Amino acid sequence: MKRLWAPWRAKYILGKKEKGCIFCQKSKEAKDEENYILLRGEKCLVMLNIFPYNNGHLMLAPYRHIGSIEELEKEEAAEMMEILSRMIALLKEALHPEGFNVGINLGDVAGAGIVDHLHLHIVPRWKGDCNFMPVFSETKVISETLKDTYKKLKEKLLEK
Repeated sequence: MKRLWAPWRAKYILGKKEKGCIFCQKSKEAKDEENYILLRGEKCLVMLNIFPYNNGHLMLAPYRHIGSIEELEKEEAAEMMEILSRMIALLKEALHPEGFNVGINLGDVAGAGIVDHLHLHIVPRWKGDCNFMPVFSETKVISETLKDTYKKLKEKLLEK
């Protein structure tokens, strides 16, 4: 039997869970690289998901701590869509995915890990990225470190 080591997952599974909202906390810190914040807009920010479904998994959230779409101001909604478009273009250029899953999980039963702060997931997809590993061993293979993905995306973003 082959073994796949993914020790970074232990930090999430066994680690101490942060209190409070990561989007609110991280947005107030001046540590964008450490927090994997790729972009700060006027109303929203984009950061890498540190427990990604795939390489380049981004989360886009308004700065305001709101829990539902209905609470979005028009300016926030407009900026979210504009930034979503920019991030899709960025991911296409930097990582060359063949497709994307873009979505918002509203509520705990819908799979929201952070229920109280609305956020949008942008997940790059490649043919064959869902293989036997998640099905048989409940293990997802992420082929690049977060630091490498962050650096690659940030460099492309700064070229624009």
